[in-house]
Amino acid sequence: MQQVMMVGAGSVGGFFGAHLARKNPNVSFLLRPRTLKAVREYGLMIRSASGHFTVRPMAASDPKDLPTPDLIILSVKAYDVDEVLTQIEPVMTDRTVLLTLQNGVDTEDRILARFHRDCVVGGVAFIYSKIVEPGVIEHYKSGSVAVGELMGHKSPRVLQIADLFTRAGLSCQVVGDIRRSKWEKMCWNCVFNPLTVLINDRVAKALDHPEMLRVIHQIVGEVAAVAAGMKVPLEADMADKVLRWSQEIRDIHTSMYDDWKAGRPTEIDYLNGYIVKQGQELGIPTPLNEALTAVVKVITERERSGPGILRIDGAVIQPIALDRGALAKLPDEHQVPDVGALLPGVRGRGIRVKGLLEMPALEIGADHATFHSQDGQFAASLTVKQAVEHGIVIYQLDGEPLPEQKGGPFRLVTPGLGDLCANVKGVTRIELTKGPGKDTRPSQQGKMQS
Repeated sequence: MQQVMMVGAGSVGGFFGAHLARKNPNVSFLLRPRTLKAVREYGLMIRSASGHFTVRPMAASDPKDLPTPDLIILSVKAYDVDEVLTQIEPVMTDRTVLLTLQNGVDTEDRILARFHRDCVVGGVAFIYSKIVEPGVIEHYKSGSVAVGELMGHKSPRVLQIADLFTRAGLSCQVVGDIRRSKWEKMCWNCVFNPLTVLINDRVAKALDHPEMLRVIHQIVGEVAAVAAGMKVPLEADMADKVLRWSQEIRDIHTSMYDDWKAGRPTEIDYLNGYIVKQGQELGIPTPLNEALTAVVKVITERERSGPGILRIDGAVIQPIALDRGALAKLPDEHQVPDVGALLPGVRGRGIRVKGLLEMPALEIGADHATFHSQDGQFAASLTVKQAVEHGIVIYQLDGEPLPEQKGGPFRLVTPGLGDLCANVKGVTRIELTKGPGKDTRPSQQGKMQS
């Protein structure tokens, strides 16, 4: 294996790839543009208690700009694997080997299903490190890998991979049952990745509460049951092993915690979510993993924004973001199935502003509601009383989202307001204010503004 392509330079790939490149000039990196820019300018830096070093490997964002690889090490997140496979497929030959270092247990099968040939070596990474900034990795604990053939034999290519890591000064163990090794790590990941998010703290916080120990046993029990259903039996004391393994890394956060805090997507669908999905197919109950999946998704969801979201903010205790589906679920008393019955010439389904303003708790003194267009050009500021009595936000036309050419994504109309009528197209924000807010309506004519 002369040429090695490292895909990704994050907390895992950056650490292992830098060590490999330090000893081997034939290691190149396939990187995203932002990371590529940093690595080209400053190199790839590893900061560790055992010492700092920087490498300047060959790197590109197009695999065709790198030497044709004999070995490709996939160190991207599980949710990026499919995109990466599409990217590297043009440079793969019938001899290219892929080494996986993802969390989860299904990456290898996904690759085999795509390429229909024996091109995969399974891997498990054991490391605690973080991305400080693009091209800069801080390494705190561990830093070893386990590799193995999916069929369990010690093939020449597995031994060559192990030799690459060993010559780079890295610990690499060849294991006879890599699937089992991955499932054992899956047990740990399914416990502590979501729990550190839920408790917003380190592993130790979960370990130090007796009530949590029973929960941990139950989570591992569900994972082990699914593993057995998929013909990978784990040891009966798997939960106790997970707890023992955790003692030496009590002080760490997890990768899921770090991803959440950095605003990155999490791998919950490939950990607990995968257990839930497989449990459903196998008829194995996984209630704790299902709960963990749901709660982590709620906690880590980025604040919704964009043209399909109506945000209510300003002088409120807590902002609210609603999509069209949420508007459709509001009580029937606030729904206006046919706005045209109240305002001839206008079509669509709407929701009364009264129903919208009943949701947030308004700050004391908030007396105006200002409706802003998405482009920021138009706004109408009504008293809360006017908005509640007359305001309607149109959000649907003929059962579909209100199109932009008809004033979508949301359009304010105020039938019955007379000369003070307010008609704002492209609304995406309702701002509560103390006193009048921005108003672009002609003050004298009170005509439609947009």
